[in-house]
Amino acid sequence: MTAPALAHQTAYGRMYSRSLSEPPSVPSITSVISQAPHALDGWFGYMSANALGRDPRLPEALGDQAKLRACIREAANAATVYRDEAAARGDRVHTYCEQVSLRALGQPNRLEECRLELAQNGEEAFAARFDEWWDLYQVEPLAPEITVWNSEVGYAGTLDLVAKVAGRTCLIDYKTKGTDRYGKVKNMDAKVVMQLTAGLKAVESLVDAEAGTWEPWAHGDAPILLGVAIGETEVRPMRANPKVLANHWYKFCALRRAWEASRNASEAGDPLLPIAPPPSEDTTPGGTTGAQAN
Repeated sequence: MTAPALAHQTAYGRMYSRSLSEPPSVPSITSVISQAPHALDGWFGYMSANALGRDPRLPEALGDQAKLRACIREAANAATVYRDEAAARGDRVHTYCEQVSLRALGQPNRLEECRLELAQNGEEAFAARFDEWWDLYQVEPLAPEITVWNSEVGYAGTLDLVAKVAGRTCLIDYKTKGTDRYGKVKNMDAKVVMQLTAGLKAVESLVDAEAGTWEPWAHGDAPILLGVAIGETEVRPMRANPKVLANHWYKFCALRRAWEASRNASEAGDPLLPIAPPPSEDTTPGGTTGAQAN
């Protein structure tokens, strides 16, 4: 995950501040969307079982409980390791894509450095496919990595790119994806539509992070919202269906309320309190038992 200047990791997920000198005050778009339930139990179980089955130490460990426990502990973390590695790869690919935009805008960039980093990690194919897509669609960048704010609903986020494609303004979100058994880039999650819609509904965009200067959001009428899946074999852009945007916006607003309710519940105090047993039945109001009173 990229790290915009005004983004902060908190106990309530990623949040944004209005300037570098202010504390975070609203959740990020992705923190809001994360309130939606998603079951990954099956995937976690598969990753652990697969890691254990592929462990070359397993045959020897079957006769040694200590070695077997070590293999199991390592396999139990397989999903977390995979997730973290995928996130780091996504950051590298996103950073490269940003540098392509900066170069096209004639701004300082680290394009060659980022390309080399991808190559060193065996990920240069992502850059090659992205370059092919960029040229094929004749992308004209307007604003890469632009932070937006909605004070009415209470959230902020950073869009990967605002660009013109075929003369039409597009809000673009990149998703680094793996490749399936047929050599095709894997499908994006439909949540990207909610993410892009929230960006579209922004009210302001950041001008200067240090000074905390914002301006009215200039692309709230963008006609095209694009999720762009970037893989090693292809890049697949998918347009958000205009007919469903209102539904995904209502869902996002509901999840924003859920985020607020969750934070309020966390800050309300201890949810469970100890309770003493009731007093003995033969205790008098004065604090003595009936036998002592006689």
